[in-house]
Amino acid sequence: MRTLQLGATGPQVSAVGLGCMGMSALYGDADRAESIATIHAALEAGVTLLDTGDFYAMGHNEMLIGEALRSASAARREQAVVSVKFGALRDPDGNWSGHDGRPAAVKNFAAYSLQRLGVDHIDVYRIARLDPDVPIEETVGAIAELVEKGHVRHIGLSEVGADTIRRAAATAPITDLQIEYSLISRGIEDRILPTTRELGIGITAYGVLSRGLISGHFTRDRKLAANDFRSFSPRFQGENLDHNLGLVDALRKIAEQKGVSVAQLAIAWVLSRGGDIVPLVGARTRERLSEALGALDVTLDEADLAAIASAVPADAAAGARYPEMQMTHLDSER
Repeated sequence: MRTLQLGATGPQVSAVGLGCMGMSALYGDADRAESIATIHAALEAGVTLLDTGDFYAMGHNEMLIGEALRSASAARREQAVVSVKFGALRDPDGNWSGHDGRPAAVKNFAAYSLQRLGVDHIDVYRIARLDPDVPIEETVGAIAELVEKGHVRHIGLSEVGADTIRRAAATAPITDLQIEYSLISRGIEDRILPTTRELGIGITAYGVLSRGLISGHFTRDRKLAANDFRSFSPRFQGENLDHNLGLVDALRKIAEQKGVSVAQLAIAWVLSRGGDIVPLVGARTRERLSEALGALDVTLDEADLAAIASAVPADAAAGARYPEMQMTHLDSER
C-alpha cells in the first residue's frame, strides 16, 4: 500500500486510514470479535492510520483498539499510527453536554487515553470540536506541552474553520485537520482546503461514504436501530433519503461501467482530490474493509471525473450532515 506524509510535519501514513468509531457506537450493535479481526486485517493489508475518540462509547473504542494492538504482531503494532479525538462531554445516559478544551482537561483526557490504549504516546491528538469558551491557542498550547513531554507526537484539529486553523497553526505546528469530506459533503473546498494547503496541513477525511448513504448498500426500506445515528440524521429522512439514494443510483451506473462498486468509486473520488487527503474508511467488517481497500486500485480519468460531477454536482445532497443542534457546534460551518 502506498504511503504519504500527513501534512508538512506529520508522520508517514497509509493512503487510507481506518475509522474505528462504528465498532463501538452510533451505528447500532457491533461484533467485538469481528471488529478486532477487521483491525488486524487492516494492519496486515498495510493500513497504518487508526482513528478513534475517547468519547466513542465512553472509552470502549480506545480499549477495543488497545486490545487489537496487543494481540497483533509486534511488527504490525509498531506500524500503527493512532489518532485520538478528545473533549466531547457525555453523561451516563450517553447524552452530549458540550466540549472541554481547557488545558487541565486536555492533559486529563490524554492520561486516560494512554491508559485505555495501552500505549506510551498518542501519535496524533486533537480536540473533537472547538470549545467556544476556550481560545484554540490555549487548547493547542496544552497539546504542545504534551508533545514536549513525549506523551503526544503530533497535533491535529477537527471540524474547525479557516480562521481557527490559522490561529492554531500560529501557536504550534499542526499536522492535519480531520473533517467530513465526500462527494456529497464538499463544504471544505471553498475556504478550508485552500487554507490547509497554504499552511502545509494535511486532511484526514471522515464520512467519505456519508455514513453508508453513498456506499451502494443502503436501501430505502432499511430498518435502523434506535441507537443508530442515521435514525435521526437529516440525510436519511423521508424525501431527503429518496433524493440522496437517487444520486447513488446515478453513481451506480458509472461504477458498473468501470467494473467497480459504488463504495469504491466514492472513495476513489476522495483519493483523486489530492495527495494531501487521506480518506478514513469506517469498515466494521473484513468484508467491507476489503471492498474499501479495492478503491486503491481504481483510477479515475478526466472522463470519469466529469461523469461523476454530472451525476453528483456539488451541493446536490438533500439535508444537513448533522441535526440542527449539532450543526451549531461546528466551527467549520460558521
